[in-house]
Amino acid sequence: MRPPPRPGPRAAGAGAVRAIEEIGAGVRPQDFLRFKDLQAYKERLRALAADDPEREALRAFQGPLGGRQVVAACFDFSFMGGSMGSVVGERFGRGVDVACDRSAPFIVFCSSGGARMQEGLTSLMQMAKTTAAQAKLAEYGLPFISVLCHPTTGGVAASFAMVADVVIAEPGATIGFAGPRVIKQTVRAELPAGFQQPDFLLEHGGIDMVVDRRELRERLIALTGMLLDGRGGA
Repeated sequence: MRPPPRPGPRAAGAGAVRAIEEIGAGVRPQDFLRFKDLQAYKERLRALAADDPEREALRAFQGPLGGRQVVAACFDFSFMGGSMGSVVGERFGRGVDVACDRSAPFIVFCSSGGARMQEGLTSLMQMAKTTAAQAKLAEYGLPFISVLCHPTTGGVAASFAMVADVVIAEPGATIGFAGPRVIKQTVRAELPAGFQQPDFLLEHGGIDMVVDRRELRERLIALTGMLLDGRGGA
């Protein structure tokens, strides 16, 4: 199958920039396993969404950034530790679809403890689903930028978060798959000091840059423009 054509010179900036619109807000979690630990999964979801029925671990939006249309997805760590379940994967995928339809860069702000155990194997499958969706952006020649906030761990760190065109970390963020104690017990070796911190990862090629949140907006504007120019886009 031939990849779709890349956006033309005017595609990403054509027409008026739309107002902010949420993507996939109607996708809600389901307790399909009837999971229960100290509390039933259904009851956890009901309590967390009491004030905002659309609340989940990830929400996606399209809107303007520096005069250019972008799609941005943001994790909410206060919702079950930003755990990645079926809704996270579906909203992420729909966000990518909108970005491709509108020739827009895709930006994700990560903060997660990993997969959501209450959804079992389905939560692990979101690693493959989100990474496959991310590959679609490459086929369309669209920028994918990942911003790693504190913490970015587990299945999110092991999938799409670390394979973006540009991987940015905020100062002080903890980034890695598992905790230091678990890794040390597994590899049975002493670990380098600060090996899950942005400065260490930058020095060893794990990320591309460390950017303070106060400077992040302007850096994202510059990066999206540069990446589109470099790919034959706007």
